[in-house]
Amino acid sequence: MTGFEYLAALLLSTAGMLVIDFRYRLFFFKDWVSASLVTALGLVFFLVWDAFGLALGVFFRGPSEPATGIVLGPEMPLEEPVFLVFLSLCTMVLYTGAVRLLEWRRARRGACYRWARHPRGGRCSCSRSRSPVP
Repeated sequence: MTGFEYLAALLLSTAGMLVIDFRYRLFFFKDWVSASLVTALGLVFFLVWDAFGLALGVFFRGPSEPATGIVLGPEMPLEEPVFLVFLSLCTMVLYTGAVRLLEWRRARRGACYRWARHPRGGRCSCSRSRSPVP
């Protein structure tokens, strides 16, 4: 083991998420300025979270052969910020992808859902349902 397996896996996973993002234009490839800001804010938020966890003794860095062993601070391995960037990217690609799927589904179904409130007084007039919407 070279000690870079975990970092390589994180970078490969991040690249995979960016390929999905590129294909569907979900996050960075839709608006890179906003995506950069959201990712940076997510990274800062989780680094502060980690700092509190480390200070309270909740988080710690255990021995790990696949990790590089490079630390950025006490108990803060190099892989941690890379993982946090991946976490933010993955979350936003999944969120924007889910929003797009729901919008596509709504457009395909004519924006009428039996489980949602209908804009015309709670009754659905589509051909799929003739019962009142709860």
